[in-house]
Amino acid sequence: MISQKQISKILEGYDKNDITIGVLGGHSGLDVCRGAHSHGFKTLAVCQKGREKTYTKYYKRREGIGFVDDVIVVNKFADITKKNVQEELRKRNTIFVHNRYFWVYCNFKDIENKFLVPIYGSRDMVKLEERDVPKNQYFLLEKAGIRTPKLFNDPKKIDRLVIVKVAEAKRGYERAFFLCSSFKDYKEKSNELLSKKIINAKDLKKAVIEEYAIGAHVNFNFFYSPLDDQLELMGTDARRQTNLDGVLRLPATEQLEVLKHMKPKYIETGHFTVTIKESLLEKVFELGERFVEATKKHATGIIGPFALQGAVVAEEGKEDIVIFDVSMRIPGSPGTLFTPYSGYLYGYSLSYGERIGLEVKKAIEMGKLDIICT
Repeated sequence: MISQKQISKILEGYDKNDITIGVLGGHSGLDVCRGAHSHGFKTLAVCQKGREKTYTKYYKRREGIGFVDDVIVVNKFADITKKNVQEELRKRNTIFVHNRYFWVYCNFKDIENKFLVPIYGSRDMVKLEERDVPKNQYFLLEKAGIRTPKLFNDPKKIDRLVIVKVAEAKRGYERAFFLCSSFKDYKEKSNELLSKKIINAKDLKKAVIEEYAIGAHVNFNFFYSPLDDQLELMGTDARRQTNLDGVLRLPATEQLEVLKHMKPKYIETGHFTVTIKESLLEKVFELGERFVEATKKHATGIIGPFALQGAVVAEEGKEDIVIFDVSMRIPGSPGTLFTPYSGYLYGYSLSYGERIGLEVKKAIEMGKLDIICT
């Protein structure tokens, strides 16, 4: 594991007047680049060959428009951990903002043990999003006292509507969700997916089976600053998923007909902004504060962006929030900018990229970059 001492030494050698904010070309890269520029930083995107035009052409910095200053093109995203790429990033005084792309396309161990570039955020906590590692997100949610759906370790004990989260056979980072309400139902649906090779038996054994929370889905996107011990709600959004969204737009009778010929897919294709009632805000902040404290006590502590993803459910005349997923890095939706919650604090709405740029700038001024970089 790369030590904090190694990262601090690298930061000591950086020219603080010439910092570059680096990202992987995808997920939230453009948001980060725009936000970094708003605070005077240079930007750099590391892109995979064949997927670079967004950054080298359409949003490239030129004649006063665009926010991507420079691009490093690699054969595959995982090549970012190669020594020559790391050397180039350090040469440019790069602080790297990690995202889901970074951890999906690169090897966890390579990032933790070989990527000698300062990462803005918690380097060793993102793996806790995975459901098959010790003291993962479920452990932290439990320690935080946050309500989560009931989990079933044995499919034979399924006694209510559940959602089964199992990795796709072809793309391990995507999940082939399916709903069922009994062990018989579970066997029928899982066998169908196995026969079509959508999933494999090994991943099915590791699948998460959880009670299906019926409610309005909301992602609560937070930002925690260790510089001033402040928690902020950056915005709220929900996912758009293919081909589920298309099915849900149909009348119920037509949905039933369509489902005879195809299965819903829950692949994330984007986000849309939502708002929540003001009376729920105190409860939302309480959940965020509990989670931050749990990461301090039982992990290395969250830094910067994270999201608690769940649903607002109605029970016996009152509302409650059930959390079923956690993102321990910048979420993928740039739309949080268009919800009012950061504006209620700052007077104008901030994107995640702008908030990260502000935090890095403040840390430089305070001489505390090693507090926010790992």
